[in-house]
Amino acid sequence: MGSSWKLEDHPKLPKGKTIAVVVLDGWGEANPDQYNCIHVAQTPTMDSLKKGAPERWRLVRAHGTAVGLPTEDDMGNSEVGHNALGAGRIYAQGAKLVDLALASGKIYEGEGFKYIKECFDKGTLHLIGLLSDGGVHSRLDQLQLLLKGSSENGAKRIRVHILTDGRDVLDGSSVGFVETLEKDLANLREKGIDAQIASGGGRMYVTMDRYENDWGVVKRGWDAQVLGEAPHKFRNALEAVKTLRQEHKTNDQYLPPFVIVDENGKAVGPIVDGDAVVTFNFRADRMVMIAKSLEYENFDKFDRVRVPKIQYAGMLQYDGELKLPSHYLVSPPEIERTSGEYLVHNGIRTFACSETVKFGHVTFFWNGNRSGYFNPSMEEYVEIPSDSGITFNVQPKMKALEIAEKARDAILSRKFDQIRVNLPNGDMVGHTGDIEATVVACKAADEAVKIILDAIEQVGGIYVVTADHGNAEDMVKRNKSGKPELDKSGNIQILTSHTLQPVPIAIGGPGLAAGVRYRKDVPDGGLANVAATVMNLHGFVAPSDYETTLIEVVDN
Repeated sequence: MGSSWKLEDHPKLPKGKTIAVVVLDGWGEANPDQYNCIHVAQTPTMDSLKKGAPERWRLVRAHGTAVGLPTEDDMGNSEVGHNALGAGRIYAQGAKLVDLALASGKIYEGEGFKYIKECFDKGTLHLIGLLSDGGVHSRLDQLQLLLKGSSENGAKRIRVHILTDGRDVLDGSSVGFVETLEKDLANLREKGIDAQIASGGGRMYVTMDRYENDWGVVKRGWDAQVLGEAPHKFRNALEAVKTLRQEHKTNDQYLPPFVIVDENGKAVGPIVDGDAVVTFNFRADRMVMIAKSLEYENFDKFDRVRVPKIQYAGMLQYDGELKLPSHYLVSPPEIERTSGEYLVHNGIRTFACSETVKFGHVTFFWNGNRSGYFNPSMEEYVEIPSDSGITFNVQPKMKALEIAEKARDAILSRKFDQIRVNLPNGDMVGHTGDIEATVVACKAADEAVKIILDAIEQVGGIYVVTADHGNAEDMVKRNKSGKPELDKSGNIQILTSHTLQPVPIAIGGPGLAAGVRYRKDVPDGGLANVAATVMNLHGFVAPSDYETTLIEVVDN
């Protein structure tokens, strides 16, 4: 072992304790009301941990700059959350990475851009994504910079396939975004670049489905973008958006697909052999399905009719586990020296477990976007297959019990020093928007925590219970004053997304040394502070560039 991996011994905390690190997915802290499923659910285990505040229970930030996202309006997600939990430092993520790559021009020197650039001489560059300044999935200014940069780097023919928003921004704002884009494209045409909008549709009806909920959404996009076929044909996009909003009495989210045609009624920009395609959204969840349809040779989700030979890149890689897409314009952060790697080098035997939907988070993302083991003789990772072919509100208990039992067995075997799990229920069921099912999900997760804590009790160990971001604690959209938003019919608007809420971290167990308590001088602690905290509990001092530990030991 190189001396650089050696961690200093903690001056006050002993080695050799079995530590369970439990991540409750989508488990934030919000005001108690009927839309807070964690509050409504019976969660006696978590309630008992909360009684340890402020010494043994506190909140940490799990969104925005605390997890490397650009602004405090950016909700956390599971990928960046587990990166921070495992890495112990904050890395630029998602939109911020794209901003840096665009600002420095580095994006145009990368492998991904070079790959699509090969098509610029003979083919068309197609840009597909959400036309919005909402900053959740994409940003208009990034698209504008990409258009400018691509044309300066040799793109002669550009087609933009727009998806209208109305979900992260005000409904009706699509008209202004189209006007802005059309102005930019007109400027490019003046410079001799053949640039125009080729197709469009609303984000919830065209292309941007997620979790394989409805492949018909992606097919409608494929037909318009690739085949140049749609029920609605227009000579320009502004007319398309205005007319469809009016005549179909529909909002931006659900605009039907349209294609732009020339004076002969021919589509101006279908995707054909030899073209380059970029999906310019930076957020992954609603790009995975279109990425599969553009990239996979063997594909049976819908009839693609014609599969052009293209060079396709994502703005980012949308699925690190699937390595999808295989080409991307901006690389994920290079996260070296994660806590998992340090601990293995310092003799900590590790067990990690979750079910399929979050297994990669407690392994790949925890370990800094890295597959496999650091040391197979020191580590064991167990994946429990998730229920497939159903939405998770049908089986809201998911595999929480099985995960907890595997963790319990690993703890009682005494073969491991750290047992790490993710309990996905609050997040995966929360995403369905089914409040009753999410209450059941939260209760199941709480019962799973109890199984793990009981095992820690038996071996004299320590537990660290935390979360990666919020979701289940607030299931309703709220207006500026915090009251639930109503739709036009007076019904509450369900919130299926993650939130901006902080998440709990609780420590305890018979192995916790006397006098350990949360420090008062880290009020803005976030998920990245958890790694140093866990290293301390294993009896080590964290590396000096890690975010500071949350705990101190006071002499009694």
